[in-house]
Amino acid sequence: MRIVIAEDDALLREGLTHLLRAEGIEVSSAVDNPADLLTAVAEDRPDVAVVDVRMPPSFTDEGLRAAVEARRLHPGLAVLVLSAHVEDSYAAELLADGSGGVGYLLKERVGKVEDFLDALQRVAAGGTAMDPEVVSQLLVRRRADDPLHGLTPREREVLALMAEGHSNATIAGALVVSDSAVHKHIGNIFAKLQLPATDAGHRRVLAVLAYLRA
Repeated sequence: MRIVIAEDDALLREGLTHLLRAEGIEVSSAVDNPADLLTAVAEDRPDVAVVDVRMPPSFTDEGLRAAVEARRLHPGLAVLVLSAHVEDSYAAELLADGSGGVGYLLKERVGKVEDFLDALQRVAAGGTAMDPEVVSQLLVRRRADDPLHGLTPREREVLALMAEGHSNATIAGALVVSDSAVHKHIGNIFAKLQLPATDAGHRRVLAVLAYLRA
């Protein structure tokens, strides 16, 4: 796996580079601004770009904008963005093209190496990896008449884990239930939310998140 890192904080940039290389992952470039990110992606053709949302010059959303542009210019590029704070609008923007291979993690998640690497692998494989805190906030910021309120507590647990990008088997293990039980819960969720009843990879996650951010 080939990675490009775009992070303006020198310590975090070097730390990410060292962490990934220690895991046998190639870091082809580590840059500190959006323009250099686009250049590195064009020249290195990485599998994944790991990008800080807030970068120079205004430190608002330049990194996110550059990530979206990189995906437009290089279809198939997977992007994992890092943010210091929960901004669910960023998650919505990343998911807008509906093609998968995207992730949004809080920077504090990087310190949990196993979780970070798992998210990176899922994104590289074309899946979706959303930070549990982002998913949690998406789930609670709902209208009183929202159909989400028709889900059972267990279905809400399954939905949250689906939105994070976990497979049926992983969800079953986390909730200590059978795979068939998870499959049934997912069917109920899609029926109640009037979403296509598909169990196919990242498409179900994108559909769920598209509904949650509506």
